[in-house]
Amino acid sequence: MPIAHDSLLYSRVETVLASEIADGDLKVGDQLPTEDSLISRFAVSRITVRRAIQNLVSRGLVEIHRGKGTFVAAPKITQNLAELSGFVEDMHALGRKPTARVIGKEVVTADATVASRLALTRGERVVRIRRVRLADGIPLSFDETFLPLEIGKKIITNNLKVEPIFSLLERKYDVPLIEAEYKLDAVLAETEVAAALKVKPRSPIFRIERTSYSTGGRPVDYERLHYRGDLVQFVTRLVRKVSRQASN
Repeated sequence: MPIAHDSLLYSRVETVLASEIADGDLKVGDQLPTEDSLISRFAVSRITVRRAIQNLVSRGLVEIHRGKGTFVAAPKITQNLAELSGFVEDMHALGRKPTARVIGKEVVTADATVASRLALTRGERVVRIRRVRLADGIPLSFDETFLPLEIGKKIITNNLKVEPIFSLLERKYDVPLIEAEYKLDAVLAETEVAAALKVKPRSPIFRIERTSYSTGGRPVDYERLHYRGDLVQFVTRLVRKVSRQASN
């Protein structure tokens, strides 16, 4: 039964290498042994080794750098979309150290999209804040936040390198955040975003548009969040709505 035999062979190679990564014998950034070394070590064919490596790539454990080799990948950060939370809260929950680098904070006029999201008139003045958010010193997200002028002018007087906007809104300025609307797209990083995230232009990233609402359904915060596609994954839990007409 050659098919079953081949399956056992590449599964064994994959399992051993995955265990070495999990145990720290192979650390993030380490290069995997060459194909020839793995062929000799496991006494298997080149096809078997390549299939095992491809499975590790699919699992996000390793990544192939063309012309250089295969390297242990940094584990992806998993963000849960089940509740409204800010970057700092998310990173603390994952045991990561969040920091921020403020690129700009200024008063601008709202374009059609910003005005619509914040229930304003196009051309009204709003506050725009641009930041790079880092986890353990690694750029993870480039955030562009728009706030209504009155509350935004208060927010930008604070040290946004260390104070989260969500926390300031709720704890300092008594603006409770009740719910939010998300829109998630997969896009290619434009030049400014790529530079901020330290990735190549046109690298795949996630772009989230998030509008957060306070009491009475009042929009108080509109954000465009750009997350590195190579370091972040999003997860949510879905409940099936059962039709009354459904049977067996």
